[in-house]
Amino acid sequence: MVKYLEQGTQWINGAPQKAAESVDKNAGRNGTIAYQIMNAHRDATEDGIFHIRFNALVSHDITYVGIIQTARASGLKEFPIPYAMTNCHNSLCAVGGTINEDDHVFGLSAAKKYGGIYVPANQSVIHSYAREELAACGNMILGSDSHTRYGALGTMGVGEGGPELVKQLLKNTYDVAPPEVVLCYVTGAPKKGVGPHDVAIALVKETFGKGLVKNKVLEFAGPGLASLPYDFRSGIDVMTTETTCLSSIWATDEEIEKYYNDYKRPECFKKLEPKEGAYYDAIINIELDKVEPMIALPFHPSNAYTIHEFLENADEILAGVEEEAKKKFPKAHLDLRSKVSEKGVLADQGVIAGCSGGLFDNIVEAADIMAGGSTGNGYFSLNVYPTSVPTSLALTKAGKTMNLLEAGAVIKPSFCGPCFGAGDVPANNGLSLRHTTRNFPNREGSKPGEGQISAVALMDARSIAATAKNGGYITAATDVDYETEHLHYEFDNTVYKNRCYYGFGKADPDAELILGPNITDWPKMYELADNMLLELDAVIRDPVTTTDELIPSGETSSYRSNPLRLSEFALSRRVPEYVGRSKAVAADEAARREGQKPEKMVAALSKVGDADELMKNTQFGSCVFANKPGDGSAREQAASCQKVLGGFANICYEYATKRYRSNCINWGILPFTLAEGAEFPYEDGDFVFVPGVRAAIASGQEEIPAKAIRKDGTVEDLTLYVKGLTEDEKKIILEGCLMNYYAAQNK
Repeated sequence: MVKYLEQGTQWINGAPQKAAESVDKNAGRNGTIAYQIMNAHRDATEDGIFHIRFNALVSHDITYVGIIQTARASGLKEFPIPYAMTNCHNSLCAVGGTINEDDHVFGLSAAKKYGGIYVPANQSVIHSYAREELAACGNMILGSDSHTRYGALGTMGVGEGGPELVKQLLKNTYDVAPPEVVLCYVTGAPKKGVGPHDVAIALVKETFGKGLVKNKVLEFAGPGLASLPYDFRSGIDVMTTETTCLSSIWATDEEIEKYYNDYKRPECFKKLEPKEGAYYDAIINIELDKVEPMIALPFHPSNAYTIHEFLENADEILAGVEEEAKKKFPKAHLDLRSKVSEKGVLADQGVIAGCSGGLFDNIVEAADIMAGGSTGNGYFSLNVYPTSVPTSLALTKAGKTMNLLEAGAVIKPSFCGPCFGAGDVPANNGLSLRHTTRNFPNREGSKPGEGQISAVALMDARSIAATAKNGGYITAATDVDYETEHLHYEFDNTVYKNRCYYGFGKADPDAELILGPNITDWPKMYELADNMLLELDAVIRDPVTTTDELIPSGETSSYRSNPLRLSEFALSRRVPEYVGRSKAVAADEAARREGQKPEKMVAALSKVGDADELMKNTQFGSCVFANKPGDGSAREQAASCQKVLGGFANICYEYATKRYRSNCINWGILPFTLAEGAEFPYEDGDFVFVPGVRAAIASGQEEIPAKAIRKDGTVEDLTLYVKGLTEDEKKIILEGCLMNYYAAQNK
């Protein structure tokens, strides 16, 4: 059982107890492991903000090209800290011609020029490499991937958009308001058949829906940790991203000391624990012995049930999934209830992969469950992706790869594709069971806008193996009789030494950057004007809008190095008309800059003043409205594509994550919010005029009066908010984007 309690808690004599009302919360937080680490990494500036410098950076081949191009345009000379670039996303080099491998060649040339670490395709997924080679107790790592989580190993990982890594590469800081810290108090031991994904899904179910831990740090401690091997801990930890927390950290013990010994880096271990009296803003009790095998149904990891509960009510629950799909994707027809029969619920596919599923212990136990069984020769298939080549080597040496192959499973190379829709795409109307991180719409790779649809449900590797052994009928691993033992993992990094490029501290300014034809520079962006006229080109009323909806994953990732081509996919699976609308607005703005008077601007501005006069200092841009945008990936492209298309603002009630709001700011997109409960009855094609916006941002004004102009000419007052901007964020917005901000500094 996982239960959140909204109560201040102190760490007293090695256990939590309710905090006294008189406790000094700010001083008490300094005793948490999280604050011990953050305080050790912050600049001395006393302005109430943490200005943090990280020990290392990590990116993959969807993000590192844009990061380096941005940093290069901003004055980059060499990487000041270890920066590992893995190639685990755009690994399918047949997709899109040469462009994926062109990115890889660029990455290696950048590692040589600037002094980076380069991990070739299929050697490791980003987070396994960071765990194996970069994590250290008490350190901090910043990654351009939302699942940058290494807390179980005593390292605070933070996932952010690329511009935040650019700041570190240029020796600037990551700035964040002091976060609240939530204690995850772990007791008991998991039942046989219960794995880390079961615990993680239960945790996400408990916290996500109400935003209970949004932008907070989760800190794990308690006697239950002793029952968890390090892989089990990492499997839970990586999924904390789905709670929308800022970061995570765990107390370290003999098991984590064993980890660093096993990985030949014993000097990286030190004991981390809360100090006496440490204060936590809330507590989550995790009773491992009460956790059951879980299933997270489409279209979010929090849409979760115990497998037994699901099987008892499958028809009713799946009807709800179908109804949601119908609302989101009117051109497609998802029929999951057809999979329900007297024998159970039949799935089409099982996948164990990535930074959450492809861990050594997960695959070992899955192989033990499959021993003597078969995936069968029907529609159901089982694909297994070990998270790194060292992991694959260890599984082979232990005989577990052979066991899986004999049972009919397919072993595939290290690759993140199944996590974001670039691998193992099921057939239309397929149901895929995955031990991966997300099951958002299209994460399995279908294209509902073209009438095709399939779906992903998340399950632990153990229950996926039990399902495979049962002919594809969904089965909890606790219902299967099997023998297993915990094997000692022998890490061998010979392959890394033979294939990876270790260039930190060896920058060669004479090395040539190799740019393929798809690798392009960012288009010119302009500083914020005095006034702003926004056209609403996408109005989304869903409770939450994910970054996958703002910019789809999957095959679009091949164009991550080409801002103009990538922008063509913006909102394509949610509001297909957005790109054309936004381009038309951008064309009008370009015409205005040339001294012309676009008809649409004249008509709108005439409703609020002298159109001819306002035209001189009023920018015209597109705008996205969504209730709560930005859940999911750290990909900066969710914001940058809007800016490339001429987007100047988002309007919402709240941002789903800090990282998406930061991405908007770093690309010069105004992060407007509305007051809670305020009406926003406006639709596509309506306008919002924001007079004096530049002066308001420059002065730190947080409440900004605006005018809504409906298509019928009606004008209504509207109040927008821009709260909590730092001084640097104000300057970035005023300059038009982070690149312009750095360029202005280098003049």
